[in-house]
Amino acid sequence: MTNTGASKTIAVSSPEEAAWLGRQLYDAPEEHFGRPPVTVVSYGPGAGRMERREAFREVYDAIVARIGEPTLYGGSAQGPSIRWRDDRRLVLLSGDRFGARLSVHRPEALEAEEYRSFEWSGAGSAAEPHDFDLLPYVWQLYRGGTGERPVTRPGARLAGCWEHLETGLELMLAAWAEQLPVQVPGDWAGFMILSRRDRGRHVVVSYSPGEGLGVAVDDRDAEQGPERERQMMMRGWQTSDRGWWQSAFLEADEGSAAAAARLTVAELRARGAVSPEELEARDVSVNDRGELWLPGLGIRTG
Repeated sequence: MTNTGASKTIAVSSPEEAAWLGRQLYDAPEEHFGRPPVTVVSYGPGAGRMERREAFREVYDAIVARIGEPTLYGGSAQGPSIRWRDDRRLVLLSGDRFGARLSVHRPEALEAEEYRSFEWSGAGSAAEPHDFDLLPYVWQLYRGGTGERPVTRPGARLAGCWEHLETGLELMLAAWAEQLPVQVPGDWAGFMILSRRDRGRHVVVSYSPGEGLGVAVDDRDAEQGPERERQMMMRGWQTSDRGWWQSAFLEADEGSAAAAARLTVAELRARGAVSPEELEARDVSVNDRGELWLPGLGIRTG
């Protein structure tokens, strides 16, 4: 690690140095407030999801070993957004397609800025561009780690049309596939979507470690047979098991998130849903442990 004296520019060249910096930011935040984020890992040009994930893992594991488990696991559509926070400091490990950076902030200042971005941005209509890719985070998980979670959280971003919902879901699932295996290794994640037009029907969206993304729908009330099989496979479903249709998308495939999102939205619309406003997510969980919040999902969470 290098420090250029008066300018106090910090350069990090190893996971161990990143961990040391993380500890300094956490122990003496007042000395670092207002300084720019420090790059702790860089990805090569054109690095794919799996390459970024493994490069980030080394740095993340080293920092956790020095500071402890995060207060809030999480990530944006661009990369991880992991926080060690209490009322004194918020140490942020954030990333994008080019690398990851460490910084420390006054919690009230950063969280107020993020609150405004959730409350006052976004598309006002289907004709306007969405901003799911610009949200500070699209998922967060609290498991009682180091520090204290915020007392309040901003509202979720809701999709104004089917195209926006499909994009928001795709971005969130892509974030899961890249970020969950590093932050909570070995844990699955999932939720079910219910529609007011098709009450009682479960459309389940999930991530399974080592396998990837999956979508399933309860079709037990339909007469199963060759014609139904043809209909469901034309919609994009792959296999059926006792009336549940399922499709799996490999996590190493860069197109998996888009395919899973497209199938989910198409099935909801095929069963009568008219707009995303009619949808609600329930049973949102990571391994049935902790509190998972999905502000970038695009629909309400019950």
